[in-house]
Amino acid sequence: MESKQPNTPKKQQPSRLSTLGWWIILLALLAWNFWAFKPNTQAVANIYYSTLLDQVRAGNVKSVQIQGNQITGQFAQPIPWPAPSTGATPNAAASPQPAKPSPTQYQDFSTTFPDVVGDPSFMPLLQAHNVVVSVQPVSTPWLLDLLINALPFLLLIGFFIWMGRSASQQQSGIFNFARSKARQYTADRPEVTFDDVAGADEAKNDLQEVVDFLKNPKKYYEIGARIPRGVLLVGPPGTGKTLLARAVSGEAHVPFFSISASEFVEMFVGVGASRVRDLFEKAKAAAPAIVFVDELDAVGRRRGAGLGTVNDEREQTLNQLLVEMDGFDERHEVIILAATNRPDVLDPAILRPGRFDREVAVPLPDRKGREGILKIHTRSLNLAPDVDLEHQARITTGMSGADLANLANEAALNAARHDRKQVTEEDFEQAQDKILLGAVRPLVLEPSARRVVAYHEAGHALVAWLTAAADTVNKITIVPRGRALGVTEQMPSDDMYNYSKTYLLARLAVMLGGRTSEEIACGDITTGAENDLVQATRLARRMVTRWGMGVLGPVAYQADEQQPFLGYELAQGRDYSEATAARVDADVQQLLEDQHEVVTRLLNRERDKLDKLVDALLQEETVERKEIERLLGSRPLPEEPVVKPELA
Repeated sequence: MESKQPNTPKKQQPSRLSTLGWWIILLALLAWNFWAFKPNTQAVANIYYSTLLDQVRAGNVKSVQIQGNQITGQFAQPIPWPAPSTGATPNAAASPQPAKPSPTQYQDFSTTFPDVVGDPSFMPLLQAHNVVVSVQPVSTPWLLDLLINALPFLLLIGFFIWMGRSASQQQSGIFNFARSKARQYTADRPEVTFDDVAGADEAKNDLQEVVDFLKNPKKYYEIGARIPRGVLLVGPPGTGKTLLARAVSGEAHVPFFSISASEFVEMFVGVGASRVRDLFEKAKAAAPAIVFVDELDAVGRRRGAGLGTVNDEREQTLNQLLVEMDGFDERHEVIILAATNRPDVLDPAILRPGRFDREVAVPLPDRKGREGILKIHTRSLNLAPDVDLEHQARITTGMSGADLANLANEAALNAARHDRKQVTEEDFEQAQDKILLGAVRPLVLEPSARRVVAYHEAGHALVAWLTAAADTVNKITIVPRGRALGVTEQMPSDDMYNYSKTYLLARLAVMLGGRTSEEIACGDITTGAENDLVQATRLARRMVTRWGMGVLGPVAYQADEQQPFLGYELAQGRDYSEATAARVDADVQQLLEDQHEVVTRLLNRERDKLDKLVDALLQEETVERKEIERLLGSRPLPEEPVVKPELA
């Protein structure tokens, strides 16, 4: 069964009646112009004013009509005009004159004079020769008279029309305020399909059933199946949840309504619920259709949460959303897709069967997925032959689809800045350094400060290089980037989904390597290790309270620190007693002290390699992986594991 196509609004065509009216108006204007400017068929002689006076004195003028400065009338006997020549010019023989037209006999005449007041003898002259005189006022064209008389009324009518339209628009704005702001993409738009989505194969497989239902709903109805009303897309930011929703619409060729959940809520109570109703009415009218609600947690948060704070408008909006999703029509053809990166804060009522029946995870892409995403985002780029997208996918562990799109764009911008016609591998490397490490800062350090920074970064790098469980060092630099004076870049060997205690202890050791190197080589410590200490303390606390990797045993003292509003204790930061908190603090401190002692022994033993690496950094400022391997040798297994040592 073919899916129904929505009734898309067509452009309104002008009616035949209105077209005929315009033609009638045009013909009337042409007729009026023809009549107004039609030449007079009666022969009239345009004579001189002096000729008129001569004819009056000769008694050859029967009547005169005066209108302003225009004089018309009739002769008693027709006269020839133009007047015949009375003699030859003096130079007629030397310069022959062109032949003049033969005069014509005219009964009627017309002429112009400046003003009756300017010639006071004219009227007595007419009376003396018994000329019939008629005087008419100066007339204006009828169209001008009409405009002069009707203009005030037209302006008044126009003012009332403008006022009425303004009031209508204001009323319409008031009523439209409660309407949905969803953007509708019809089925004939440029489509996004599953071929445009990479790195989310499992999510695409889960959504294929939604596409099949929108294409063939009949086969599901015939067997008695109930199609899921809603599908919740869950994943970190930038993983392509919105793109997946548009791909479902593109595969099914149905209208797509897109709105952010925050657009439902306004300062006026009841507006959000009204917008939800309006959105679902539009979707049902265009069914089969897809409604996509982005950032669902903006209105879908747990009701009654907080310490005495209630958002009535948000809760009313959520209640209306629950009612609309529940509905009464079992054979609906509207699928609700929603996206969030905080499923833990959603109200349980919105996740029950019959509303959001399914939860589709959209995780960060793996190496194969990252390669596919890079291929999609580099289709429009002119890549150089040395660009290896597989290598870029391997070194971009942890990046989302949005991060990879930004990486490709930054590489293209870098190539354009250097006036290159192709995007090279070097452009990708510089783009990755800019994203991960930050932009280079033009900061000039004193030699003593550079030496401290060099020992700090060399300490990180040496501990990571000599610890088998740590991530491999890819680059060391003492060039200030972003907010850091130096950076040690590590690259995981492969994607990791589960972390061992040995790996986490190795990470603690690497974090403490910079501070310990300053103590050993410089005899003092600086504030440059602030971020290292914050990250190390946070990791050690998670190991103790969440993963049971401390001396307190396999107990999760903070089972879900991301879950808000579950109780007063969690709002204060913990849900255990003061005595247990003291034991947790002691356990965290013990973990950090143990790793600090191990790192101290390691750096003292390998002091010559530490100094060699520092000299290379002070000379080159940036040391790549190949140079590190030349200076330190291949990564050996450490003589002692990075675990708690047996203290005497």
